[in-house]
Amino acid sequence: MIIKESVKIGNHTVTLETGRIAKQAQGSVMVSCGGTVVLVTVCGTKEARPGVDFLPLSVDYIEKTYASGKIPGGFFKREGKLRDNEILTARLIDRPCRPLFPEGYRNEIQVIATVLSADKEVPPDMLALLGAPAAIHLSNIPWDGPIGGLRVGRVNGEFVANPTFEQIEQGDLELVVATSKDAIVMVEGECKEVSEEDLLEALFFAQKSVQPFIELVEKMRTAAGKEKWAFEPAAKPEGIDAKVAEFATAKVKEACNLVEKHDRYDRFKEIKKETVAALAEAFRSKNPTSKRPTKSFGSTRCVLRYSKRKSVSMVVIW
Repeated sequence: MIIKESVKIGNHTVTLETGRIAKQAQGSVMVSCGGTVVLVTVCGTKEARPGVDFLPLSVDYIEKTYASGKIPGGFFKREGKLRDNEILTARLIDRPCRPLFPEGYRNEIQVIATVLSADKEVPPDMLALLGAPAAIHLSNIPWDGPIGGLRVGRVNGEFVANPTFEQIEQGDLELVVATSKDAIVMVEGECKEVSEEDLLEALFFAQKSVQPFIELVEKMRTAAGKEKWAFEPAAKPEGIDAKVAEFATAKVKEACNLVEKHDRYDRFKEIKKETVAALAEAFRSKNPTSKRPTKSFGSTRCVLRYSKRKSVSMVVIW
């Protein structure tokens, strides 16, 4: 089924199309605005890779020279390595999407955004930031989306959603914001000494501007979305979170006060080992037949999450 829908973001009309190109991918969306077109494809595996203790998500953003009507010439007649801008754009896509996959999900996922056509007005990177979450949401990969992203500029005191190249040069503020329906997920950018009130206003402007896009993706998901794969995270032994919190909270808070970064990180590693050594035997006996692959610390791995504000959460994964 080919679905093509349009939505207005700021002064630009963005069109999303799915079902015509890259139909073998788990999800694919072609995003266009003006003369700029970006194809985003998402592929994933139904089974987790054995022995992996992280989410194997890879994101590539590729600007082909043919998109601007050029063919590499001279000694090198092929595309070279990725430029810094392409790598940084891939990170902008990865950062808001990664936390929305289920905790404990270990299946491989590949997101590729390819610029097929580029004009001299609409930056293609923001179309990729719109297309990636849309493609993931339409796919059968478990994901707690949708989200949307855009660039916010300010020209002559007025906020602009997804400004053109010329407007970016003229403005005194440039933010890349990814947001869900209810919350802001990621912010990155630069300003020329704007006030805190103006910065907050820019963030709320971004969240409001992207809502029509999120509603459109939900509409497309209802019409052409694939059934999500079933996923159940590994069960943790009952009471293990409370035991970890009881044993490690005070130690982690104390470690957060260490000024030297390397000393602080070394202490965090020591706390993990101490926590596992103190609790592993008790909880191992409750599930002696566990066959989960492990890389260290016996058959139990400890994950401590912390922040500089001493907001500490602890999880032990069996």
